Amino acid sequence: MNELANLDCNIAIVGGGASGFFAAANLDLKASGLSCKLFEGASKPLAKVRVSGGGRCNVTHHEFDVNRLVEHYPRGHRELRGPFSRFQPRDMIQWLESRGVHTKVETDGRMFPVSNDSGDIVRCLMRSVEAAGVSLILGYRLATVDYNAISKVFMLGFKNGTTIRCQRLILATGGHSSGLQVAKKLGHTIVEPTPSLFTFNVKDDRLHGLSGMSFEHVDLKLRIGKKTFTQSGPLLITHWGLSGPAILKLSAWAAKDLAEVDYQGFLEIDFAPQEARVDVEERFHQLKLENGSKQCGNLQCNLVPRRYWQQLVKVLKLEDKKMAHVGKRELLTLAQEMKQASFQFHGKSTNKDEFVTAGGVKTNEVDMKSMESKRVPGLFFTGEILNIDGVTGGFNFQNAWTSGYLCAMRLNEIQS
Repeated sequence: MNELANLDCNIAIVGGGASGFFAAANLDLKASGLSCKLFEGASKPLAKVRVSGGGRCNVTHHEFDVNRLVEHYPRGHRELRGPFSRFQPRDMIQWLESRGVHTKVETDGRMFPVSNDSGDIVRCLMRSVEAAGVSLILGYRLATVDYNAISKVFMLGFKNGTTIRCQRLILATGGHSSGLQVAKKLGHTIVEPTPSLFTFNVKDDRLHGLSGMSFEHVDLKLRIGKKTFTQSGPLLITHWGLSGPAILKLSAWAAKDLAEVDYQGFLEIDFAPQEARVDVEERFHQLKLENGSKQCGNLQCNLVPRRYWQQLVKVLKLEDKKMAHVGKRELLTLAQEMKQASFQFHGKSTNKDEFVTAGGVKTNEVDMKSMESKRVPGLFFTGEILNIDGVTGGFNFQNAWTSGYLCAMRLNEIQS
């Protein structure tokens, strides 16, 4: 699919990720007789699609109510109502099925190809782009873009020294600085990008030796200045601290505020959100009455996994203490550890399946019906380059599909 000659084109797409490919796949070039080229700096396109969901590709989410769907976007929830009314997860599922890729929904709402192979999504997109008549050019990294307002022509310069001209330009470069710098040069305001969907680095004796342990459902609370962020869901202990869906979602909603405090603070965890504090205190009181001769470390506390309980009482120096000798203050401490355990975090780590940034081109400078710039005619933005990001679960891909689709529909319209 590579073409190394005659690179001038009517439409240039820069960025071979989900949104760039989807825009290309939905162009109707044969009817218009126009040409389009898709430029990707890497040797392989669709890198995020390939690794998403552990190689299974969490292609979208089984949420078809637009009002609920937009609630999963910390930045962009208001702006996405209109776009999602035109192309939402249900439409994406139908688009894939019409091309022979069938999907399934898991219990948490995430959607994957039935094959559990991201390669099916990659191959579908590659075939669709080729069928649309779009040429894929690999190994071309964008360096500069100039725009002639009189001739309405874009001049693209690549790091290998190549320059091309085009009448329409789609920037689908994600959070990469190259696309953001070009957008700024062309007159757009950039919200400074910061990481989103990351894990918290925690060094705490209560977590020692427990990497891989998961908790089915916890409540999280994070206070930054006068702001309080909360989140619920599964939690995972890792080698470097705390992760899992609840942590990733919390990091997304608090992304900007966490960046301002250099990712330092305290995280409060409720390991027993289904029980009131007074009931947990009563539970430990009963444990003491019914198991007076047993050592704390040998008890079965049903609020947390057994190994976590054993590590907790070890840290609290209660491991070998018989329950009959556990005092009232110590019982209250155990209840506190179940309902309001505080963990200090120092820094963050990138989640292996998510590479998402909060920030980008301000959405009020973009026509969200078509993804076209309000400042530069013929310039379009799709995907993560916009100041839009979702929580984990297929939502960022859906923004990519939707913005790419709307961009393509607008180009088809003005070319027809």
